[in-house]
Amino acid sequence: MKQYLGYMLSGGLLITLVALAAIGVFHSDRLQSFTSRPVGIMGTDTALTVVVRAGETNIARSAMEAAENTLRETEARGSWRLGDSEISHLNAAPAAKVVPLSVETLAMLRLARDAADATGGAFDVTCRPLIELWKTSAQEGHPPTPQQRAAARVTSSWDQIILGPAGAEKTTDTACMDLGGIAKGFAADRAAEAMMQLGVSGGLIEIGGDIRCFGRHSGRQEGWRIGIRNPFDPNSPAMLATLKLAQGGICTSGNYFRFVEIQGRRYSHIIDPRPGDNCGATADAAPSVTVVAPDAATADIWATALSVLGPAGLKRLPAGVEAMIVTGGPTDHQQHSSEGFGKLLADENEGM
Repeated sequence: MKQYLGYMLSGGLLITLVALAAIGVFHSDRLQSFTSRPVGIMGTDTALTVVVRAGETNIARSAMEAAENTLRETEARGSWRLGDSEISHLNAAPAAKVVPLSVETLAMLRLARDAADATGGAFDVTCRPLIELWKTSAQEGHPPTPQQRAAARVTSSWDQIILGPAGAEKTTDTACMDLGGIAKGFAADRAAEAMMQLGVSGGLIEIGGDIRCFGRHSGRQEGWRIGIRNPFDPNSPAMLATLKLAQGGICTSGNYFRFVEIQGRRYSHIIDPRPGDNCGATADAAPSVTVVAPDAATADIWATALSVLGPAGLKRLPAGVEAMIVTGGPTDHQQHSSEGFGKLLADENEGM
């Protein structure tokens, strides 16, 4: 999920990152790799790859089962689409009612609240009324007006939500949230932890293009090779760039698979939640944003935030986070990168 109008607006899948590590099963003197593709998670494609020592098939199976269960549990708690989720209960609650929340959901909400401050409001999960406004306007065949967007925005904000030690309460009935810009990354991190607790040698979790990886993926080399799609030719096998990462999170936001079309014009799925003249406008300036961070939740957050902030937002990146932003069109695009991003590029002469 992201700050967007829906999981599958145009029937497309956001597979913006393609893991180029071996898929299926490979054998070496030391390691074996297994991949499963569970369905029905967060409305998108999911792949779980686990690497174990030769003969540890039972551990591989247990690790993939633990990771899948973790993903489904996180979605069951945090998806507004599920009527019985914790977030749905919070969104529907009247003001002043304390809604009990799990430790995991509270952790995700605190991370999202901190991210709103760190990104200058470019990432804000309380902008759900804006998302609903765009969905309604798209159905009616016209984009929302600036006045409508401003009116929707004031109905929900972090100022109207209080996070307590075991739950949350709202100060207004209308406050609500959508964890779309953090849920996949957060879930991938928890799934990776579930794998690591079982002692596997390496693993990769991909949820709709958001990736968390760790450890080894073969007996021949360290690191995972991750391809970034060309946003102007996303179905091409030729990658815009290939990264090599030993561990961490990689997330890409783009407007080439997820968008809404109104009166013949495409609008991005990502919305600017910041107050001001541009409040509620779609973030159309960056066709692709790729972020590499120590964890997938952080990468997920900043991929959304930089889609709103553009290249100027690179100065806001915290230590240990690198990013590449593509702006422009097919014939005049530019790549803007943080200082350390180039060091993550894979040597194309190196074998897989």
